[in-house]
Amino acid sequence: MSEPDVATGPGEAESLPHHEQLALDVESLPGGTRAALEAVLMVVDEPVPEEALAAVLQVPVETVLTHLAALESEYAADHRGFLLRHVAGGWRMYSHPDFAGVVERFVLGGQQARLTQASLETLAVIAYRQPVSRARVSAVRGVAVDGVVRTLVSRGLVEELPEPGEGGAVLYRTTPFFLERMGLRSLDDLPALAPHLPDGDLLDELLEEGH
Repeated sequence: MSEPDVATGPGEAESLPHHEQLALDVESLPGGTRAALEAVLMVVDEPVPEEALAAVLQVPVETVLTHLAALESEYAADHRGFLLRHVAGGWRMYSHPDFAGVVERFVLGGQQARLTQASLETLAVIAYRQPVSRARVSAVRGVAVDGVVRTLVSRGLVEELPEPGEGGAVLYRTTPFFLERMGLRSLDDLPALAPHLPDGDLLDELLEEGH
């Protein structure tokens, strides 16, 4: 004899898998999957991998990638005030660089929030030489960088490595947030630095002095 059906009580629905509670055919919505992707991307505050988007919309990853590529091209061709970009392992909407001045005036409201020249120089050294100690960064810049490094850490652009370097020195590297803010997929996308560096032997000597 089969077991009788048991009704699900108000509190029991919470135990159901999240995707079952929100089961939905996105193609039945106005605009279909592409519009659903836009709706999700409008509310994310960090890049979202295509796998996560596919799981939310319950469609194949290949379908998501096709629509993302189409949206990316469409926004660029239509000269929108925003772009869809693939950075730091995921997808996110960004305001168009051409309107950076307008956005900056709106967001900052007259407050100074840019990194100082010292912070930018220190961040550049860490980005290109990572993992690197503060002593080595100081050697390259020619000044102490303790305070600047703390600022970069507090802003989430730089972080300490779990394991110390030679002699127990704390080593620093850039974060995924750094990639996101710079619009990079990975550190491999950093522009070539060689043309802007001093002679290679001289740079090595500076780094050795700061070791």
